[in-house]
Amino acid sequence: MSKQDGSDRLVSGPDVDDSTATILHVDLDAFFASASLLSRPDLLGLPVVIGHDSTRSVVTAATYEARRYGVHSAMPMARALRLCPNAVILEPDFGLYQRLSKQVMGILDDVSPDVERLGIDEAFVGIAGLRRLAGGANRIGPALRARIRAETGLVASVGAAGTKYVAKLASSRAKPDGMLVVPDDAVIGFLHPQPVSALWGVGPAQQERLARYGLHTVGDVAHTPQERLAAWFGPATGAHLAALAWGRDARAVQERVVQERGHEQSFGHNHTFHHDVTDRSEQQGEILRLATGVGRRLRDAGVQARTITLTVRFHDFRTITRSRTLPEPTDVTRVIVETAWSLLDALGEIPPVRLLGVRASGVQDAADLGLLWDDSATWGSAERAMDAVHDRFGAAAVAPASMLRRERKRDDTGPSGGD
Repeated sequence: MSKQDGSDRLVSGPDVDDSTATILHVDLDAFFASASLLSRPDLLGLPVVIGHDSTRSVVTAATYEARRYGVHSAMPMARALRLCPNAVILEPDFGLYQRLSKQVMGILDDVSPDVERLGIDEAFVGIAGLRRLAGGANRIGPALRARIRAETGLVASVGAAGTKYVAKLASSRAKPDGMLVVPDDAVIGFLHPQPVSALWGVGPAQQERLARYGLHTVGDVAHTPQERLAAWFGPATGAHLAALAWGRDARAVQERVVQERGHEQSFGHNHTFHHDVTDRSEQQGEILRLATGVGRRLRDAGVQARTITLTVRFHDFRTITRSRTLPEPTDVTRVIVETAWSLLDALGEIPPVRLLGVRASGVQDAADLGLLWDDSATWGSAERAMDAVHDRFGAAAVAPASMLRRERKRDDTGPSGGD
Protein backbone atom coordinates (compact mmCIF):
# COMPACT_ATOMS: atom_id res chain seq x y z
CA MET A 1 0.00 0.00 0.00
CA SER A 2 1.37 3.39 -0.97
CA LYS A 3 1.21 6.53 1.13
CA GLN A 4 -0.63 8.37 -1.64
CA ASP A 5 -3.86 10.00 -0.52
CA GLY A 6 -5.19 11.09 -3.94
CA SER A 7 -4.37 14.76 -3.48
CA ASP A 8 -2.21 14.87 -6.65
CA ARG A 9 -4.53 12.76 -8.79
CA LEU A 10 -4.04 13.10 -12.56
CA VAL A 11 -6.23 11.45 -15.22
CA SER A 12 -6.46 11.62 -19.00
CA GLY A 13 -9.44 12.03 -21.31
CA PRO A 14 -10.73 9.49 -23.84
CA ASP A 15 -9.26 11.44 -26.78
CA VAL A 16 -5.59 11.23 -25.69
CA ASP A 17 -3.32 9.48 -28.22
CA ASP A 18 -2.93 5.87 -27.03
CA SER A 19 -1.12 4.47 -30.08
CA THR A 20 2.19 4.09 -28.19
CA ALA A 21 0.67 3.00 -24.87
CA THR A 22 1.14 -0.75 -25.25
CA ILE A 23 1.48 -1.63 -21.55
CA LEU A 24 -1.13 -1.24 -18.82
CA HIS A 25 -0.41 -1.24 -15.11
CA VAL A 26 -3.57 -2.27 -13.26
CA ASP A 27 -3.53 -1.52 -9.53
CA LEU A 28 -6.39 -2.15 -7.09
CA ASP A 29 -7.09 0.94 -5.00
CA ALA A 30 -6.40 0.48 -1.25
CA PHE A 31 -6.97 -3.22 -1.89
CA PHE A 32 -7.02 -4.71 1.61
CA ALA A 33 -9.16 -1.88 2.93
CA SER A 34 -11.55 -1.89 -0.05
CA ALA A 35 -11.94 -5.67 0.12
CA SER A 36 -12.69 -5.53 3.84
CA LEU A 37 -15.36 -2.89 3.24
CA LEU A 38 -17.29 -5.03 0.75
CA SER A 39 -19.17 -6.56 3.68
CA ARG A 40 -19.28 -3.27 5.61
CA PRO A 41 -20.84 -0.70 3.25
CA ASP A 42 -21.85 1.30 6.33
CA LEU A 43 -18.18 2.28 6.74
CA LEU A 44 -17.72 3.68 3.22
CA GLY A 45 -16.38 7.22 3.33
CA LEU A 46 -14.98 6.81 6.85
CA PRO A 47 -11.31 6.55 7.87
CA VAL A 48 -10.83 2.79 8.18
CA VAL A 49 -7.57 1.11 9.21
CA ILE A 50 -6.87 -2.58 8.61
CA GLY A 51 -4.83 -4.27 11.33
CA HIS A 52 -5.00 -5.96 14.70
CA ASP A 53 -6.72 -3.87 17.37
CA SER A 54 -3.68 -3.53 19.59
CA THR A 55 -1.36 -0.62 20.21
CA ARG A 56 1.54 -3.02 19.62
CA SER A 57 0.44 -4.01 16.10
CA VAL A 58 1.11 -2.22 12.83
CA VAL A 59 -1.17 -0.92 10.09
CA THR A 60 -1.77 -3.37 7.26
CA ALA A 61 -3.74 -0.95 5.08
CA ALA A 62 -5.86 2.19 5.25
CA THR A 63 -8.61 3.80 3.24
CA TYR A 64 -7.91 7.05 1.43
CA GLU A 65 -9.92 8.86 4.10
CA ALA A 66 -7.47 7.58 6.73
CA ARG A 67 -4.44 8.30 4.54
CA ARG A 68 -5.38 11.97 4.49
CA TYR A 69 -4.60 12.01 8.22
CA GLY A 70 -1.11 10.66 7.45
CA VAL A 71 -1.89 7.00 8.19
CA HIS A 72 -0.10 4.44 6.02
CA SER A 73 0.91 0.79 5.99
CA ALA A 74 3.64 -0.46 8.36
CA MET A 75 2.94 2.45 10.70
CA PRO A 76 2.60 1.52 14.40
CA MET A 77 -1.08 1.29 15.23
CA ALA A 78 -0.60 3.51 18.28
CA ARG A 79 0.72 6.31 16.07
CA ALA A 80 -2.06 5.80 13.51
CA LEU A 81 -4.67 6.25 16.23
CA ARG A 82 -2.94 9.40 17.46
CA LEU A 83 -3.06 10.84 13.93
CA CYS A 84 -6.64 9.68 13.35
CA PRO A 85 -8.44 9.12 16.68
CA ASN A 86 -11.78 8.48 14.95
CA ALA A 87 -10.42 5.65 12.77
CA VAL A 88 -12.39 2.41 12.58
CA ILE A 89 -10.15 -0.67 12.94
CA LEU A 90 -11.00 -3.86 11.05
CA GLU A 91 -9.16 -7.16 11.39
CA PRO A 92 -7.49 -8.32 8.14
CA ASP A 93 -9.00 -11.26 6.24
CA PHE A 94 -6.18 -12.67 4.13
CA GLY A 95 -8.29 -15.56 2.83
CA LEU A 96 -10.71 -13.01 1.35
CA TYR A 97 -7.84 -11.03 -0.17
CA GLN A 98 -6.41 -14.12 -1.85
CA ARG A 99 -9.79 -15.10 -3.32
CA LEU A 100 -10.46 -11.63 -4.71
CA SER A 101 -6.93 -11.34 -6.09
CA LYS A 102 -7.32 -14.64 -7.93
CA GLN A 103 -10.62 -13.44 -9.38
CA VAL A 104 -9.10 -10.15 -10.60
CA MET A 105 -6.06 -11.87 -12.11
CA GLY A 106 -8.42 -14.22 -13.93
CA ILE A 107 -10.14 -11.20 -15.49
CA LEU A 108 -6.77 -9.87 -16.69
CA ASP A 109 -5.89 -13.29 -18.12
CA ASP A 110 -9.17 -13.26 -20.06
CA VAL A 111 -8.21 -9.98 -21.71
CA SER A 112 -4.56 -10.62 -22.62
CA PRO A 113 -2.13 -13.56 -22.77
CA ASP A 114 0.61 -11.24 -21.50
CA VAL A 115 0.01 -10.65 -17.77
CA GLU A 116 2.82 -10.14 -15.26
CA ARG A 117 1.65 -10.26 -11.65
CA LEU A 118 3.61 -7.97 -9.35
CA GLY A 119 1.79 -8.91 -6.18
CA ILE A 120 -1.63 -9.65 -4.81
CA ASP A 121 -3.13 -6.36 -6.03
CA GLU A 122 -1.28 -5.24 -9.17
CA ALA A 123 -0.14 -6.50 -12.56
CA PHE A 124 1.22 -5.41 -15.91
CA VAL A 125 -0.89 -6.26 -18.97
CA GLY A 126 0.66 -6.25 -22.44
CA ILE A 127 -1.83 -5.05 -25.07
CA ALA A 128 0.40 -4.48 -28.12
CA GLY A 129 -1.20 -7.36 -30.03
CA LEU A 130 -4.79 -6.52 -29.13
CA ARG A 131 -5.30 -3.22 -30.92
CA ARG A 132 -6.88 -4.62 -34.09
CA LEU A 133 -9.45 -6.73 -32.21
CA ALA A 134 -10.01 -4.89 -28.93
CA GLY A 135 -8.75 -1.36 -29.55
CA GLY A 136 -6.03 0.48 -27.65
CA ALA A 137 -5.55 1.53 -24.05
CA ASN A 138 -8.45 4.01 -24.22
CA ARG A 139 -10.88 1.14 -24.79
CA ILE A 140 -9.22 -1.76 -22.96
CA GLY A 141 -8.38 0.16 -19.77
CA PRO A 142 -11.92 1.45 -19.03
CA ALA A 143 -13.42 -1.92 -19.98
CA LEU A 144 -11.10 -3.68 -17.54
CA ARG A 145 -11.90 -1.25 -14.75
CA ALA A 146 -15.65 -1.62 -15.36
CA ARG A 147 -15.46 -5.43 -15.38
CA ILE A 148 -13.39 -5.58 -12.19
CA ARG A 149 -15.89 -3.33 -10.42
CA ALA A 150 -18.92 -5.26 -11.73
CA GLU A 151 -17.58 -8.73 -10.88
CA THR A 152 -15.75 -8.04 -7.60
CA GLY A 153 -16.93 -4.68 -6.27
CA LEU A 154 -13.32 -3.45 -6.25
CA VAL A 155 -11.95 -0.28 -7.82
CA ALA A 156 -8.85 -0.38 -10.02
CA SER A 157 -6.72 2.46 -11.32
CA VAL A 158 -4.87 2.03 -14.61
CA GLY A 159 -1.74 3.58 -16.05
CA ALA A 160 -0.90 3.15 -19.75
CA ALA A 161 2.40 3.89 -21.47
CA GLY A 162 5.05 2.43 -23.73
CA THR A 163 7.19 1.20 -20.81
CA LYS A 164 6.50 -0.65 -17.58
CA TYR A 165 8.12 2.07 -15.50
CA VAL A 166 6.00 4.92 -16.85
CA ALA A 167 2.83 2.81 -16.82
CA LYS A 168 3.30 1.99 -13.14
CA LEU A 169 4.01 5.61 -12.28
CA ALA A 170 0.93 6.67 -14.26
CA SER A 171 -1.38 4.33 -12.34
CA SER A 172 -0.13 5.75 -9.03
CA ARG A 173 -0.91 9.29 -10.23
CA ALA A 174 -4.39 8.21 -11.40
CA LYS A 175 -5.41 6.99 -7.93
CA PRO A 176 -8.02 6.74 -6.71
CA ASP A 177 -10.41 5.38 -9.34
CA GLY A 178 -8.79 6.84 -12.43
CA MET A 179 -6.87 6.14 -15.61
CA LEU A 180 -3.90 7.99 -17.05
CA VAL A 181 -2.45 7.41 -20.52
CA VAL A 182 1.05 8.82 -21.15
CA PRO A 183 1.95 8.88 -24.88
CA ASP A 184 5.62 8.58 -25.81
CA ASP A 185 5.85 12.26 -26.76
CA ALA A 186 4.51 13.27 -23.32
CA VAL A 187 6.80 11.08 -21.20
CA ILE A 188 9.49 13.71 -20.52
CA GLY A 189 6.96 16.38 -19.59
CA PHE A 190 5.27 13.89 -17.27
CA LEU A 191 8.45 12.58 -15.65
CA HIS A 192 10.72 15.55 -15.12
CA PRO A 193 8.58 17.56 -12.66
CA GLN A 194 8.16 14.48 -10.44
CA PRO A 195 10.16 14.16 -7.20
CA VAL A 196 13.13 11.80 -7.25
CA SER A 197 11.07 9.33 -5.19
CA ALA A 198 9.22 8.60 -8.47
CA LEU A 199 12.35 6.87 -9.79
CA TRP A 200 11.88 3.12 -9.50
CA GLY A 201 14.07 1.80 -6.67
CA VAL A 202 14.74 5.15 -5.01
CA GLY A 203 13.78 4.89 -1.34
CA PRO A 204 14.18 7.33 1.55
CA ALA A 205 17.93 6.70 2.01
CA GLN A 206 18.64 7.18 -1.70
CA GLN A 207 16.47 10.31 -1.72
CA GLU A 208 18.66 11.80 1.01
CA ARG A 209 21.81 10.99 -0.97
CA LEU A 210 20.38 12.55 -4.12
CA ALA A 211 19.32 15.65 -2.17
CA ARG A 212 22.91 16.12 -0.92
CA TYR A 213 23.93 16.65 -4.54
CA GLY A 214 21.05 19.03 -5.20
CA LEU A 215 18.92 16.48 -7.07
CA HIS A 216 15.30 16.89 -6.00
CA THR A 217 13.30 16.15 -9.16
CA VAL A 218 13.53 13.59 -11.93
CA GLY A 219 14.49 16.46 -14.23
CA ASP A 220 17.46 17.30 -11.98
CA VAL A 221 18.71 13.73 -12.38
CA ALA A 222 18.07 13.71 -16.13
CA HIS A 223 20.19 16.81 -16.68
CA THR A 224 23.11 15.56 -14.60
CA PRO A 225 25.83 13.96 -16.76
CA GLN A 226 25.78 10.19 -16.41
CA GLU A 227 29.50 10.07 -15.63
CA ARG A 228 28.85 12.35 -12.66
CA LEU A 229 26.00 10.11 -11.46
CA ALA A 230 28.34 7.13 -11.83
CA ALA A 231 31.02 8.87 -9.78
CA TRP A 232 28.53 9.67 -7.01
CA PHE A 233 26.51 6.45 -6.91
CA GLY A 234 28.50 3.84 -8.84
CA PRO A 235 28.32 2.88 -12.55
CA ALA A 236 25.31 0.54 -12.31
CA THR A 237 23.17 2.87 -10.18
CA GLY A 238 24.21 5.89 -12.23
CA ALA A 239 23.17 4.20 -15.47
CA HIS A 240 19.90 3.05 -13.89
CA LEU A 241 19.03 6.55 -12.67
CA ALA A 242 19.89 8.15 -15.99
CA ALA A 243 17.82 5.67 -17.99
CA LEU A 244 14.72 6.04 -15.84
CA ALA A 245 15.03 9.83 -15.70
CA TRP A 246 14.69 9.86 -19.49
CA GLY A 247 11.90 7.27 -19.49
CA ARG A 248 14.02 4.43 -20.89
CA ASP A 249 12.92 0.95 -19.80
CA ALA A 250 13.38 -1.99 -22.19
CA ARG A 251 11.78 -4.64 -19.98
CA ALA A 252 8.94 -6.61 -21.55
CA VAL A 253 5.85 -7.91 -19.79
CA GLN A 254 6.68 -11.43 -18.62
CA GLU A 255 4.63 -14.06 -16.86
CA ARG A 256 5.93 -15.20 -13.48
CA VAL A 257 6.62 -18.95 -13.64
CA VAL A 258 5.91 -19.61 -9.96
CA GLN A 259 2.59 -17.83 -10.09
CA GLU A 260 1.72 -19.48 -13.40
CA ARG A 261 1.99 -22.82 -11.61
CA GLY A 262 -0.36 -21.55 -8.94
CA HIS A 263 2.20 -21.34 -6.12
CA GLU A 264 2.94 -18.48 -3.80
CA GLN A 265 6.41 -17.07 -4.40
CA SER A 266 7.19 -17.28 -0.70
CA PHE A 267 5.75 -18.74 2.49
CA GLY A 268 6.10 -16.92 5.78
CA HIS A 269 4.74 -16.26 9.24
CA ASN A 270 5.49 -13.50 11.72
CA HIS A 271 4.52 -12.79 15.30
CA THR A 272 4.30 -9.57 17.33
CA PHE A 273 4.92 -10.08 21.04
CA HIS A 274 2.75 -8.41 23.68
CA HIS A 275 5.97 -7.52 25.47
CA ASP A 276 9.50 -6.83 24.21
CA VAL A 277 11.48 -10.07 24.43
CA THR A 278 15.12 -10.17 25.52
CA ASP A 279 15.43 -13.85 26.43
CA ARG A 280 17.21 -15.72 23.62
CA SER A 281 15.53 -19.04 24.43
CA GLU A 282 12.10 -17.41 24.11
CA GLN A 283 13.14 -15.90 20.77
CA GLN A 284 14.34 -19.30 19.58
CA GLY A 285 11.10 -20.92 20.75
CA GLU A 286 9.06 -18.48 18.71
CA ILE A 287 11.26 -19.09 15.65
CA LEU A 288 10.65 -22.83 16.11
CA ARG A 289 6.90 -22.28 16.11
CA LEU A 290 6.97 -19.98 13.07
CA ALA A 291 9.30 -22.26 11.09
CA THR A 292 7.11 -25.26 11.86
CA GLY A 293 4.19 -23.48 10.22
CA VAL A 294 6.31 -22.51 7.21
CA GLY A 295 7.52 -26.08 6.71
CA ARG A 296 3.98 -27.41 6.91
CA ARG A 297 2.77 -24.95 4.28
CA LEU A 298 5.64 -25.86 1.93
CA ARG A 299 4.80 -29.56 2.20
CA ASP A 300 1.07 -28.90 1.75
CA ALA A 301 1.84 -26.97 -1.45
CA GLY A 302 4.21 -29.65 -2.75
CA VAL A 303 7.11 -27.22 -3.07
CA GLN A 304 10.55 -26.73 -1.59
CA ALA A 305 12.36 -23.47 -0.88
CA ARG A 306 15.97 -22.48 -1.34
CA THR A 307 16.17 -19.25 0.69
CA ILE A 308 15.29 -18.75 4.36
CA THR A 309 14.79 -15.23 5.70
CA LEU A 310 14.60 -14.08 9.32
CA THR A 311 12.89 -10.76 10.12
CA VAL A 312 13.56 -9.06 13.45
CA ARG A 313 11.80 -5.88 14.58
CA PHE A 314 13.19 -4.23 17.69
CA HIS A 315 11.42 -2.29 20.43
CA ASP A 316 12.10 0.99 18.59
CA PHE A 317 10.49 -0.37 15.36
CA ARG A 318 13.85 -0.67 13.61
CA THR A 319 13.55 -3.76 11.41
CA ILE A 320 16.27 -5.93 9.89
CA THR A 321 16.19 -9.02 7.67
CA ARG A 322 18.84 -11.67 7.22
CA SER A 323 18.70 -14.37 4.54
CA ARG A 324 20.60 -17.51 3.68
CA THR A 325 20.45 -19.52 0.46
CA LEU A 326 20.64 -23.27 1.02
CA PRO A 327 22.74 -25.69 -1.04
CA GLU A 328 19.55 -27.60 -1.94
CA PRO A 329 15.86 -26.64 -1.73
CA THR A 330 14.02 -28.02 1.31
CA ASP A 331 10.63 -28.44 2.90
CA VAL A 332 12.08 -29.90 6.10
CA THR A 333 11.17 -27.97 9.22
CA ARG A 334 14.39 -28.95 11.00
CA VAL A 335 16.48 -27.35 8.25
CA ILE A 336 14.34 -24.20 8.25
CA VAL A 337 14.54 -23.91 12.06
CA GLU A 338 18.28 -24.43 12.24
CA THR A 339 18.90 -21.95 9.42
CA ALA A 340 16.73 -19.29 11.08
CA TRP A 341 18.39 -19.95 14.46
CA SER A 342 21.83 -19.52 12.90
CA LEU A 343 20.72 -16.20 11.36
CA LEU A 344 19.57 -15.07 14.81
CA ASP A 345 22.85 -16.22 16.42
CA ALA A 346 24.83 -14.28 13.80
CA LEU A 347 23.24 -11.05 15.05
CA GLY A 348 24.98 -11.42 18.42
CA GLU A 349 23.68 -9.20 21.22
CA ILE A 350 20.55 -7.38 20.08
CA PRO A 351 18.05 -4.93 21.62
CA PRO A 352 14.68 -6.16 22.92
CA VAL A 353 12.65 -7.82 20.19
CA ARG A 354 9.10 -6.78 19.28
CA LEU A 355 8.46 -9.00 16.24
CA LEU A 356 9.97 -12.11 14.66
CA GLY A 357 9.26 -13.52 11.22
CA VAL A 358 10.41 -16.54 9.23
CA ARG A 359 9.98 -16.75 5.46
CA ALA A 360 10.92 -19.34 2.83
CA SER A 361 11.31 -18.19 -0.78
CA GLY A 362 12.79 -19.31 -4.07
CA VAL A 363 10.25 -22.13 -4.25
CA GLN A 364 10.26 -24.98 -6.76
CA ASP A 365 7.97 -27.94 -7.34
CA ALA A 366 9.22 -30.81 -5.20
CA ALA A 367 8.44 -33.26 -8.01
CA ASP A 368 10.66 -31.34 -10.44
CA LEU A 369 13.78 -31.33 -8.26
CA GLY A 370 14.87 -34.92 -8.76
CA LEU A 371 17.55 -34.80 -6.06
CA LEU A 372 19.88 -37.80 -6.10
CA TRP A 373 20.53 -37.66 -2.38
CA ASP A 374 18.99 -35.71 0.45
CA ASP A 375 20.40 -36.35 3.90
CA SER A 376 17.30 -34.78 5.45
CA ALA A 377 14.96 -37.30 3.82
CA THR A 378 14.42 -39.21 7.07
CA TRP A 379 13.43 -36.02 8.85
CA GLY A 380 11.16 -35.10 5.94
CA SER A 381 9.37 -38.45 6.11
CA ALA A 382 8.87 -38.06 9.86
CA GLU A 383 7.47 -34.55 9.42
CA ARG A 384 5.04 -35.70 6.74
CA ALA A 385 3.83 -38.35 9.17
CA MET A 386 3.35 -35.57 11.75
CA ASP A 387 1.37 -33.63 9.14
CA ALA A 388 -0.99 -36.58 8.74
CA VAL A 389 -1.52 -36.76 12.50
CA HIS A 390 -2.19 -33.00 12.59
CA ASP A 391 -4.78 -33.36 9.82
CA ARG A 392 -6.64 -36.06 11.71
CA PHE A 393 -6.28 -35.07 15.36
CA GLY A 394 -5.29 -31.38 15.34
CA ALA A 395 -2.02 -29.47 15.60
CA ALA A 396 -1.63 -30.14 19.32
CA ALA A 397 -1.60 -33.92 18.89
CA VAL A 398 2.12 -34.09 18.15
CA ALA A 399 4.76 -31.37 18.17
CA PRO A 400 8.44 -30.86 19.05
CA ALA A 401 8.97 -31.08 22.80
CA SER A 402 10.23 -27.50 23.02
CA MET A 403 7.01 -26.27 21.43
CA LEU A 404 4.90 -28.27 23.87
CA ARG A 405 6.83 -26.81 26.81
CA ARG A 406 6.24 -23.36 25.38
CA GLU A 407 2.51 -23.98 24.96
CA ARG A 408 2.25 -25.14 28.57
CA LYS A 409 3.99 -21.95 29.65
CA ARG A 410 1.45 -19.96 27.64
CA ASP A 411 -1.39 -21.80 29.35
CA ASP A 412 0.08 -20.78 32.70
CA THR A 413 0.81 -17.16 31.87
CA GLY A 414 -1.72 -16.26 29.16
CA PRO A 415 -1.26 -15.60 25.45
CA SER A 416 1.79 -13.76 24.15
CA GLY A 417 0.33 -12.33 20.98
CA GLY A 418 -1.24 -13.07 17.63
CA ASP A 419 0.18 -13.82 14.21
